[in-house]
Amino acid sequence: MAAPSSTPSARNRTLVVVESPSKAKTINKYLGDKYTVFASVGHIKDLPKKEIGLDFDRHYEPRYEIIAGKEKVVRQIKKLASEADEILIATDPDREGEAIAWHIANEIGPVKKPVSRVLFNEITNNAIRAAIQEPRQIDYRLVRSQQTRQGLDKIVGYKISPFLWNVVLRGLSAGRVQSVALRLICEREAEINNFQVREYWTIAGDFQAPSGEPFRTKLVLLGGEKPEIGNQAEAEAIAAQIGTCRFSVADIVPRIQQRRPPVAFTTSLLQQAASNQLGFGSKKTMSLAQQLYEGIDLGPEGATGLITYMRTDSTRIGNEAAAHAREFIGKEFGKDYIGHGGSSRQGKNAQDAHEAIRPTSVARRPELVARFLSNDQFRLYELIWKRFVASMMAPAKIEQTRVDVGEPSSKFLFRATGSRVLFPGFMRVYDDQRELDYEAQSSTKEDVEKEQNVQLPEKLAVRDPLKLENIDSRQSFTRPPARYSEASLVKDLDNYGIGRPSTYASIFSTLQERRYVELEKKKIIPTELGKDVSLILVANFPDLFNVGFTAYMENELDKVATGEDEYEKVLDSFYKPLETALSLRKNDPLIPQNSETETCDKCGKGKMIIKWTASGKFLGCSCYPKCKNIKALSSSKAKPTDTGVLCPACGEGHMLLRKGRLGPFLACSNYPKCNTLLNLNKQRHIEPMKTPPVQTDIACPKCGAPLYLRSGKRGLWLGCSKFPKCRGRLAWGTLEEKVQTHWETVMEKHRSEHPEVTLRMTDGKPVPMNISVDDIIHRAEESGLVSSPVSEGSEITA
Repeated sequence: MAAPSSTPSARNRTLVVVESPSKAKTINKYLGDKYTVFASVGHIKDLPKKEIGLDFDRHYEPRYEIIAGKEKVVRQIKKLASEADEILIATDPDREGEAIAWHIANEIGPVKKPVSRVLFNEITNNAIRAAIQEPRQIDYRLVRSQQTRQGLDKIVGYKISPFLWNVVLRGLSAGRVQSVALRLICEREAEINNFQVREYWTIAGDFQAPSGEPFRTKLVLLGGEKPEIGNQAEAEAIAAQIGTCRFSVADIVPRIQQRRPPVAFTTSLLQQAASNQLGFGSKKTMSLAQQLYEGIDLGPEGATGLITYMRTDSTRIGNEAAAHAREFIGKEFGKDYIGHGGSSRQGKNAQDAHEAIRPTSVARRPELVARFLSNDQFRLYELIWKRFVASMMAPAKIEQTRVDVGEPSSKFLFRATGSRVLFPGFMRVYDDQRELDYEAQSSTKEDVEKEQNVQLPEKLAVRDPLKLENIDSRQSFTRPPARYSEASLVKDLDNYGIGRPSTYASIFSTLQERRYVELEKKKIIPTELGKDVSLILVANFPDLFNVGFTAYMENELDKVATGEDEYEKVLDSFYKPLETALSLRKNDPLIPQNSETETCDKCGKGKMIIKWTASGKFLGCSCYPKCKNIKALSSSKAKPTDTGVLCPACGEGHMLLRKGRLGPFLACSNYPKCNTLLNLNKQRHIEPMKTPPVQTDIACPKCGAPLYLRSGKRGLWLGCSKFPKCRGRLAWGTLEEKVQTHWETVMEKHRSEHPEVTLRMTDGKPVPMNISVDDIIHRAEESGLVSSPVSEGSEITA
């Protein structure tokens, strides 16, 4: 086997460079002593962090530098390359991986050894050995495509962000794709706010067949047209007329429907299904998928990759994998269940560079590997495995029967639809019809509602008289468009051609980190800051931050990858219009929020315009600093919500969900008597209470105040007790060994005096820490622990 990573050697061996240490470990197992596998741990070079890094006078040529902290890795790669007989670069099989390979090749270029590129689409013995036999040269077109994307993103970041600093608030940032995603979210929110609710009524009829069997129908035609019943009076009048009629079976229409199996997962479909079915965010899904791809230790079998490469826009299945799947299905379910899956049904933007996401071995059933996986890894692997097997199975056969119920005048027509499965086909494995209906929907504005199937009487014939048992009139209201979830946002981005498999996961998380959006009850809601930023960007740069132009630029990036377009030409097509727009708007920005202003009531000259600070916005005179008149804006601040969680400090108050300047948090209802706070993480899970720090007699190296000793993920650490006024720290490793031992003993005693607190609901049950606070509130409401939102009390700043 290859030498340990701490002191690697590649003498008389082939050097294989990959990105991930876990992938290196798995590959090492398969290749043996003739190879040394070394991990670069991602990129080794990048554009400068604190400058744009593009030479605008020399065709936008990028200037790269070694990433801080990667100097040792680069030295190790050069040393190993100088020792090796041959170098194979096996970074991820996508544009990002190609760019990393190019940087590595440039760094080891002077050693004058043969350098080749190999692609591992799956981390299995056969796949790795086959890939080693098919080395190729680094594809500079793919590298150039990645450089183009990075260049575009840098231009937006370094040209638009300063514009936002001047107009709104310093520290804000804009992104080429993220800003368009934010626009979609904000426009959807505006549609919801402007939606006019309309009342309507539906009428159902409960009939009894001659056999005595009951079944429910719905009024579908009124006077030959679709019923439009606007109020209760109309509904009651129609119901009264229906009650006087005699009904019989007007028509029975049976038909056999073939329900096609779903395609295997693309990155987009996997993220959507994992969100809808498992409740996973896109970032979590991709992190788990990466682990399954790079290899899981399967005990005696060792580290093995369980799925193929997880960043793909293809639904294609390779011939060998398809053959194995058909053989498996035939043995497990019978020949009738073998389908014709494996053909590629691609979207219009698909590049088809890789296969769909599938298990590396269909024989490796989820239950066989469950003991080696975490719960979340198992759930995702099971989803991928079932979807792949289903995609290779035969269609399901469903008999759908429509029964129409009428009366002699033909004024009222009721309808019921029933169905029964004649042949389950793929549904034996994957029967989430709601998910398949969601995927078939072209619009994300409506939540999927499955049509209710009725249990029809077994014996029913045309002209059979029916007894009307009951008329059910129900009031309903039209609903506004549905807010985006992570799944539906990814779906729209994919449908519009915005972003690519490698970018979907980061789009939402970036918007969330910038505090432009929040996730509540698994729905994405733009913050006030997010709405303001989007409105200003769209007003000033309407041609750049729109769906059509962004999708066009994505296609141009794809053309660079295939050699149909050029790096400089694509950057020109974006940068030149941006420069023109910036020159027009830099000194005269459009601020839609200030389109209707009032004259200052103090100086009588200036206008009262909206201004932004880190804690919110207010009205201020445009003649500032000559006139310092300011006014508060009317606030529609949400009332705090009772979570049903008992305060862990006072044991009397309830923890209320509030919104602060830095986002949502929980605070005790007994404030100011009790000032207990609990933080939420990005998934809106309640974070456990931290052990209070220990005050030491060690002086802060910055201000001289005592340092606090705390326990973190990486062990003990020392920070100033005057934080945040002073951010002084002292490295634990700089202390003498006897001093470390002393404070370790003190911390151990401190921990025993301050045991971990178990948060409890008001009924005494433990708080479920693995679900969001919104789900906790929902459960508390269902169990009667909380009622309506509490009234706004004292203000708390978090």
